[in-house]
Amino acid sequence: MRLLVACFTYPCDLPSPASFQRTAYRQHYYKSTSLSDLLGVPSDSVYDNRLYRGLDKLLPHKDALETYLKNKLGNLFDLEFDLLLYDVTSTYFEGQCHGNPLAKHGHSRDHRSDCKQVCIGLVVTKCGIPLGYEVFAGNVHDSKTYQEIIRKMEAKYGQADRIWCSDRGMTSKENIEFLKQDGRKFIIGTAKGELRNFEQELLAEDWNTVREGLEVKLCPREGDLYVLCRSKDRREKEKAMHERFIVRMEKELEKIRTSCEKRKCKKEVIDRRVGRAKLRNSRGAGLFDITVGEKDGRATIFWTKKESWRDWASLSEGCYLLRTNITDWTPEDLWQAYIQLTEAEAAFRIEKSDLRIRPIWHQKEERVLSHIFVCFLAYVLWKTLSQMVKRAGLGDEPRRVLEELGKIRLVDVVLPTSAGVEIRKRCITRPAEHQEILLQYLGLTIPRQFKK
Repeated sequence: MRLLVACFTYPCDLPSPASFQRTAYRQHYYKSTSLSDLLGVPSDSVYDNRLYRGLDKLLPHKDALETYLKNKLGNLFDLEFDLLLYDVTSTYFEGQCHGNPLAKHGHSRDHRSDCKQVCIGLVVTKCGIPLGYEVFAGNVHDSKTYQEIIRKMEAKYGQADRIWCSDRGMTSKENIEFLKQDGRKFIIGTAKGELRNFEQELLAEDWNTVREGLEVKLCPREGDLYVLCRSKDRREKEKAMHERFIVRMEKELEKIRTSCEKRKCKKEVIDRRVGRAKLRNSRGAGLFDITVGEKDGRATIFWTKKESWRDWASLSEGCYLLRTNITDWTPEDLWQAYIQLTEAEAAFRIEKSDLRIRPIWHQKEERVLSHIFVCFLAYVLWKTLSQMVKRAGLGDEPRRVLEELGKIRLVDVVLPTSAGVEIRKRCITRPAEHQEILLQYLGLTIPRQFKK
């Protein structure tokens, strides 16, 4: 896995100081490991052109490799593919990417709106095993990727009796109609504004407790089932956010009123300042009913607070809504399935931190796609180790296992002879007691020495 990440995700297509630094890092990293012995590729052979050729040869086999890995891991870990989770993230570029039509400015999850990006749609199982992904232009809205990814997954693995689960970013009238075609089952989050249609249900007390601090209830509507969810922790978080933005909004309005009193301001200028204040404090701006007027050539501002907005905020804080066409599940089961989306979110976190999918330094479209594919394969290896660790009763966090086993070293033992000939043996350091236990639980053995 580390070879894939270190050797394939760093090269770039245009010379730059950063690219030379990455080449130096890659060569140093390769020499400092036993990868040359394991792979039979000497360190002198690890250079940019070789790695580029590897990328070029790998990408055409994307579909075949995804299918092979799905079948292999399914048999190895007895996986179920009845619930598929879908989410979208973005990753950004260093450079202008003039030769890559997918590189566009769009909503950046990495808070790098100054950089071009691509969007990545990932499909995983309920235990987080990745099944496949697609790369989209950086300015494509999440909902526009939904139908394409479903069609491609069904063409590759068949439609079967699967349930598609996704968050509210995928919700649209077209997507709902598409999901209902051919009897597709789905669980999808809805927009926050949809809660307005369920005010009476929010006021009622017939909630089912899933666990402490979480309640749900079923609401049949328009041929589908809606699942109302109410979280105590989420309510406290949203309440604190509302209060913070309300205080900020009121302070900005006071500043604007002071400006109007001290100097002669045009109404148009004050309108723009109020608009910017609302934009910056959108979570609290709805409380204020603001009137900007003009008197004796001077702008005036006056506002009142809408208690109806505060009442609704208090009622809806911590609540969210799911939509599904599954009629034979309990609300608790539907919520539990939806919450598995955290597996897709966890995949993106690992891709961006441990596997370093960002930033992308490649400038050509094919190399960008290959870069992302290698990161996908690396994540498959990560989840494979995670399943091995879990099956061995060691939790489900492979990071600690990699850290511990990474301390095992390969050393060269040099034995001089009286004839002046040196005998060299390449050996592996003896694992510590806790490392031996890890290897035993994982069913792994390591050789005592390597043939050089």
